[in-house]
Amino acid sequence: MTSRDWRADRAFVFDRDAFTCRHCGTVGEDEPTSLRSYPVGDISLEGDVHESALVTVCCACFTVLEPSPSTETVAGGDLFDFVRDTTRVQGGTISDVADFASVATSLPDSLESAVDDETDVDLDASVAKYRRARRDVVLALDLVDARLERLAASETAVDSDVRPALAAFSETAAQLQRTLREVVASSETVATGLDRCHGCFASLERSEDETCPNCGLVVHQTVDWEHDDGTVAFDRLFATINETLQGASQTTETLTDRTMTLAEQLVDT
Repeated sequence: MTSRDWRADRAFVFDRDAFTCRHCGTVGEDEPTSLRSYPVGDISLEGDVHESALVTVCCACFTVLEPSPSTETVAGGDLFDFVRDTTRVQGGTISDVADFASVATSLPDSLESAVDDETDVDLDASVAKYRRARRDVVLALDLVDARLERLAASETAVDSDVRPALAAFSETAAQLQRTLREVVASSETVATGLDRCHGCFASLERSEDETCPNCGLVVHQTVDWEHDDGTVAFDRLFATINETLQGASQTTETLTDRTMTLAEQLVDT
């Protein structure tokens, strides 16, 4: 990913994102040496990275996302703060996922209203909101993944008495990440069911296109959600999204208990 040339579009991306880190809210200058553009989510394997997959981050958040820190251990005295911050970031990510699911499931009504009213004004706003929410939620998930990778690298460096609690916390947090990504993928499928790219929201011909002609993303499959006549059963898809979100809530309860156990052991040591 780091060898891909996405920097050519960074001026547009910075302007679109109001020169503000989409994760922590840090505001850059007009000449933003403190900002970076970063590709999130699944991206095309060839050519330039489309702006719909590029997001503005500050240098501090970019450092977390870089591959190298994941191999660095967290010092014992800093582990408590790192676990606490990871829990906070993942908690915010849960809200981001729920917001994205809400935006995605509103798309069929937005498209229908645009057709009925013969106007694209509301639709354009809905599309922009969808694309922004998708970028933000995938960025948040990537940041949590990066933190969990660093915690995994730290397991052998902590006291043996703390190691089981840290492993249990990391395992549950990773399980929650997988569930949240399932919600995001299902929510993206809503766009595909509307014959739109799940990334840039360009129009698709699902019977012909395997990749989006606009941004190059591989098109999601909707066969598991189709009626016998080939139309998408959005009600069944929405129900699955809600059920998966409920599963995330249950995992969160377990994670809270394991976080408390780990925190107590870290304080004692």
